[in-house]
Amino acid sequence: MRLVPLRAGLLGLVLLGAAPLPARAQGPTAAPAAVPLPVGARAQPLTLDQAERLLVENNLALLAARRGVDAARAQRLVASSLPPPEVSVGNTLGQFTETSKGALRGARFYSPANNISVGLQVLIERGGKRTLRTRVAEAQIGMAEAQVLDALRLQLFQLRQGFLGALLARANLEVALANRASLDRTEALLRRQLRDGAIPEGDLLRFQASRLSFEGDVTANAQAYAAGIAAVAALLATDPAAFQPGAGQAAALGLNPPAGRGRAAERAPAGPASAPTTVRTILSPVAFDLRGRFDAVPELGIGREALAQGVASRADVVAAARQASAASANRALAEAGRSRDVTLNGSFGRSRLSQDLPSSSDRLSAVDQFGLSLSVPIFTSRIVEGNIGIAQAQQAQAELQAHAALLQARAESPPPGPATNRPAPC
Repeated sequence: MRLVPLRAGLLGLVLLGAAPLPARAQGPTAAPAAVPLPVGARAQPLTLDQAERLLVENNLALLAARRGVDAARAQRLVASSLPPPEVSVGNTLGQFTETSKGALRGARFYSPANNISVGLQVLIERGGKRTLRTRVAEAQIGMAEAQVLDALRLQLFQLRQGFLGALLARANLEVALANRASLDRTEALLRRQLRDGAIPEGDLLRFQASRLSFEGDVTANAQAYAAGIAAVAALLATDPAAFQPGAGQAAALGLNPPAGRGRAAERAPAGPASAPTTVRTILSPVAFDLRGRFDAVPELGIGREALAQGVASRADVVAAARQASAASANRALAEAGRSRDVTLNGSFGRSRLSQDLPSSSDRLSAVDQFGLSLSVPIFTSRIVEGNIGIAQAQQAQAELQAHAALLQARAESPPPGPATNRPAPC
């Protein structure tokens, strides 16, 4: 009889189905983005090139760094301006006389039209402070521009890292779904063999018990993929979840899990519609569906020697060096405070009050007065020396930070050697 060999073959099939299947994508064997996933209706396909373009346009950290450049340029406009002069206008409101015995006589009030006084105060800076302030502001503009490039470098690195991590989670999910589909087919075969009496029911039950670990892999990989998409969306200043009515809720989405595994389950079509309800629920609110490949290895076109030589021009190193340059210019500005500024005051007054003497034959119409004065601050040496000490300490701090940034960049750069390639999604 052929029953014994047939049963032995079915038992081998059961053991194969119960054996641990690979739950992770390995090398170029997986084809990312080749299998459709049950993502939400509003999820948009997104490649790494598209994500990088969206990052340059929408990333909030990058936009904030650009606003820093605008602020630095506006600060240069303020720093290069002359100290604004001050104009004062006033008049005499009243007058009274006092006798030798201290009595007050003849108090009266005047209209503002009868007298007026005008003053002008101008601060004259010495020591080239305006030029030094402008130099500090220009150095700060260069530092802000370098910080924009550094922000772009860091955000691009985070985007590529998050994108690759999400693609790996997607590939793992595809493998887990493929494993689950294979288990479904094996279980359907065992059910048919059970109905034909070729195997006992215990073989089917043992096979069904072995499915639990694979179901957990499917759910965990779906959650990892959704979390990876959320991280990428946050870098693109996009709502991590394209919320629509019922997103993330099985009942509102019309996702009703099957009551049992019968002929309807055996005839379930392949693709997103056949994915487990938990996977469809988890992926329903995602904003993007990431696409890419791991088997594309582009040529970098640059050797390690060139990378090592370009360390000094890395954005964070340049920003730290420009910060040190701005600190040096600020120290020179503080030292210019030893040259004391002079304040020039000019005044003019006109009064039409009665000023005539009793014996005057030509009555006076008005009295005009002109005044000029200079003022110089005193006792400023302690303040100036304190400001110089602060500026010197800040310069030393900035120089040390610049040197530390250079050393860190050299530590992160590859050692001299042949050029290396890295896998990158396309």
